[in-house]
Amino acid sequence: MQSETLSTFTRCKKKETTTPSKTTKGGSTLSGILLIGGTSVGAGMLALPVVTGIAGFLPAMFVNTLCWLFMLATGLLLLEVTLWMEDGANFLSMAKKFLGPIGQWIVGGSFVFLYYCLLVAYISGGTPLLTDAIKNNIHLEITGIPGYLLFASVFGFIIYFGHKAVDRVNWVLMISLILSYFLLVSVGSTEVVTKFLSRSEWGLTLVAAPILFSAYGYHNIVPSISSYLKRDVSKLRLAIIGGTAIPFIVYSLWQWMIVGSIPQEEIATAAANGIPITQTLQEVTGNSLVGVLGGYFGFFALVTSFLGVSLSMVDFFADGLQISREGFNRFRLCLLVFLPPAVFAALNPGIFIEALGIAGGFGEAILNGLVPIAMVWVGRYHLKLGSEYRLPGGRPLLVALALFTFLIMGIETKHLFF
Repeated sequence: MQSETLSTFTRCKKKETTTPSKTTKGGSTLSGILLIGGTSVGAGMLALPVVTGIAGFLPAMFVNTLCWLFMLATGLLLLEVTLWMEDGANFLSMAKKFLGPIGQWIVGGSFVFLYYCLLVAYISGGTPLLTDAIKNNIHLEITGIPGYLLFASVFGFIIYFGHKAVDRVNWVLMISLILSYFLLVSVGSTEVVTKFLSRSEWGLTLVAAPILFSAYGYHNIVPSISSYLKRDVSKLRLAIIGGTAIPFIVYSLWQWMIVGSIPQEEIATAAANGIPITQTLQEVTGNSLVGVLGGYFGFFALVTSFLGVSLSMVDFFADGLQISREGFNRFRLCLLVFLPPAVFAALNPGIFIEALGIAGGFGEAILNGLVPIAMVWVGRYHLKLGSEYRLPGGRPLLVALALFTFLIMGIETKHLFF
């Protein structure tokens, strides 16, 4: 969900050290697990079954497991880099230390690219849900560009009022998301057809990997979790493993229900039209309760992700442009964050899944894949740094992870241009 604000991402302390500090008693491991799990789970759920379902349930579970292990490994690599730095260091300062000024620019550029792609996806997927709700409840039909601008304006208004407003709204939305998810899975499981789960087209297995990259994104909060847990290596390792296991379980159960409930040709249609799977679920099952719960779940999943990413972007641009986050400056920051993706989404309706794929296949692949791998390689084998924690596997593992990252980037490139 990428819900951590990026004020920590863009601020760094002037003094750096290459030796980790001694651990002291810090926050609870459970809190760290929930922070990482909550950051990962979000709107990507609406796209996952669409892109994994066309291959079938077993291929979907295979690629889901593969991408989970990849994102777990790169998160642990980032932890290794974090422990080389002084407490409070962030992605930008890490990139500057290990990859130089060019690496720092790549990280900054990748961040902007990734989060703009996510905003385009969320506005594209969320606008139809909002306009349909307005049409069904007050019988007012809003179509075209005004609908997209309305969606961006409603939630931009919340972002304008700052962190406290977002926090209060997000609590309500998160509780609603959790309740609607469990209710939807409970009711929707009755629609599962066993023969639907037996379908498989292994040749399409990796097509879903770019979306899964974006669905498992949590790396931006690893430095913050490290500070929260007082650099306790055992707690941090467990938090990352346990935190990424939450979305793995949630996504697996969700894909089981969707792939088992919807005919493969309907999933393929949803993929071709770039629409959230909850819309197709309602149409196919004919179950009114599933339709209602699916609509609520889809809306809450999108909005919780949208608010977190939007707030991060406002903080990022404020720090990068060195301007105040208050008053008219905050209004200008909100325009910079919301207007470009809203217009782009309006001009490209149905781009929801496409934008998530681009975000994962390029933004996540570079920022949360290649960058941690490169920083660990430099730290271990060029600067010869020691660490309290090192992910096993040595050079062969780093090479394998890098090759897998390039493979996924190649798949997304082929999908876009060929």
